[in-house]
Amino acid sequence: MKAFTIAHYSKKGKLQLSEVAAPILQDNDVLVQVYATGVNLLDSKIRNGEFRLILPYKFPLILGHDVAGVVVKAGSKVRQFKVGDEVYSRPADHRVGTFAEFIAINENDVALKPKDISMEDAASIPLVGLTAWQALVEKANLKKGQKVFIQAGSGGVGTFAIQLAKHLGATVATTTSSANTALVKSLGADIVIDYKEQQFETILKDYDVVLNSQDSKTLEKSLSILKPGGKLISISGPPDPDFATAIGAPWYVRFIFKILSAGVRNKAKRLNVNFSFLFMRAEGKQLGEITTLINAGIIRPVIDKVFPFKETNEAMAYVESGRAKGKVVVKVK
Repeated sequence: MKAFTIAHYSKKGKLQLSEVAAPILQDNDVLVQVYATGVNLLDSKIRNGEFRLILPYKFPLILGHDVAGVVVKAGSKVRQFKVGDEVYSRPADHRVGTFAEFIAINENDVALKPKDISMEDAASIPLVGLTAWQALVEKANLKKGQKVFIQAGSGGVGTFAIQLAKHLGATVATTTSSANTALVKSLGADIVIDYKEQQFETILKDYDVVLNSQDSKTLEKSLSILKPGGKLISISGPPDPDFATAIGAPWYVRFIFKILSAGVRNKAKRLNVNFSFLFMRAEGKQLGEITTLINAGIIRPVIDKVFPFKETNEAMAYVESGRAKGKVVVKVK
């Protein structure tokens, strides 16, 4: 089958279109023919080697963390899906590889595709949807009447998280450029801050939750807008000791994460707020909950551009530019 691969970590290297062996199907796997795949900044960061302590991949490596497609074969122990099912998924770490014509995925990481959206729309959802769900529902336990600050509201995670937070009954503040104000308001944002003209930390206060996706300076400013007992959940780092423990990291990695996160954890403690790091995981049941919301019209996919499979490198470059509004998708079939 055809797939885009990397042979080693490289910040400037391009993916190589290669002919590779078809995936090996395990008993609990479904073999999915890839119709479309989402492109995420995570793909670039893994290519660059930024997550080699967390995810020590072997090479050659097929990147890609979002997929929508059709089940063409099922393992002997698969019970939830059958050949012909239209599905979508964020495959588990160490089993990624959606920049390809086929991928084998454990059935527990798969959900039925929402009914009335295209394969391209469906492929835009899994990683950002699960990130938002695990941050706002699982970690933050966001409730009706609470206030949440979602950074970068016009990005992939932001466009999904705004809609989910509004569904949960929260008041939502976000940052974006003036060009994207109408978009984030249409998704449900109540307070929109133009990050080029305004300082959010002078406008927002007494927030219950912050979803941080930006740099360390923005993270520290965000801690100050939380009320006592408030929660900041960061998807952009730094990793903390709890995360290292959760992934079973060796002692030296736990030590590194402890040092890296010491400053923000100490500041959070002084302010009587909570800091935690989230590296989202594959989870088919949660994706099934998201399917229900999409089928009900509560959440809609937001796509900026769809690239053909042969232009996967161009799609990666566009994501890296930071200009995308919503998600970037590659059409494989």
